[in-house]
Amino acid sequence: MELVKNGKSLLDAKYSQVKIEFNKEHGVLWTQLNQTGVPCMTLPLLKELQHHNAAIESSGGILSVNDEPHRIQYSVSASLNPGVFSLGGQLSLFRELIRSRNRDALMHYGRECVLTQLSRINRFYLPLTTLALVEGDALGGGFEGVLVCDVIIAEQGCQMGFPEILFNLFPGMGAYNLLARKVGTALAEKLILSGKMYSSEELYEMGVVDVLAEKGRGRDAIFEYVRRQEKRSNGFQAVQRVRQKYNPVTYQELMDVIHIWVDAALNLNERDLKVMDRFVRSQERMFLTKPVVQEQEYLIA
Repeated sequence: MELVKNGKSLLDAKYSQVKIEFNKEHGVLWTQLNQTGVPCMTLPLLKELQHHNAAIESSGGILSVNDEPHRIQYSVSASLNPGVFSLGGQLSLFRELIRSRNRDALMHYGRECVLTQLSRINRFYLPLTTLALVEGDALGGGFEGVLVCDVIIAEQGCQMGFPEILFNLFPGMGAYNLLARKVGTALAEKLILSGKMYSSEELYEMGVVDVLAEKGRGRDAIFEYVRRQEKRSNGFQAVQRVRQKYNPVTYQELMDVIHIWVDAALNLNERDLKVMDRFVRSQERMFLTKPVVQEQEYLIA
């Protein structure tokens, strides 16, 4: 897919796992995960998100709608998967790569995650605000995909957490880095090492979730937030830029963590992998009628 300088490609691009919408009245660009099968971070999904992110960057923050320019004020990350934001990393892929000792493919997956995350962490290098809307459960890498945003709005009753420690691993795509910056290292380690799923209400009390919305009212809460921000958006964005200068998240920092994650993954034993197998089977029972057949294109040498 080619990028179009005037931003038209943002709305015209054809994706199989992402749905894009734009509210021109408030300048809200919606990037919505829309997957079939197990809703997790597959390589094809990451590639679509990277293309979309690059299109936002190249647009300069201006969208052409009916040949009229409209500025993107807010970029919202959301999901159309019922009851689930994202289940995180593709465990069915991880177990195969770990068992085959394919370090290069694990590094490739981690790098693709970093490239996807970093663009949103940096607000696409544009003067806009990023928001995450959580209307369903967000696990592991799905939770990390929420944490990359400036503001997290979650509906009551959602569950978020990092189950990786239950199969002797850790979330390696930015969880520690992002949580530590937001709520401190002690709470970051508690969330990561507990393996517990936390309710959106609990995370709101901890300061991880910024806005707690009533069940079914998350999208209304997005626009309520936008309306409240109208009088202070300039100051808010300036503070976000200062925070970024004060404590930036860099490509090298995230890649250093990926190296640690790959080493830890390849150190798992068969007992750990059997626990991962149970997670995979549970996900497949929930979302598939038959087990996943590993796609050869994922097994990058």
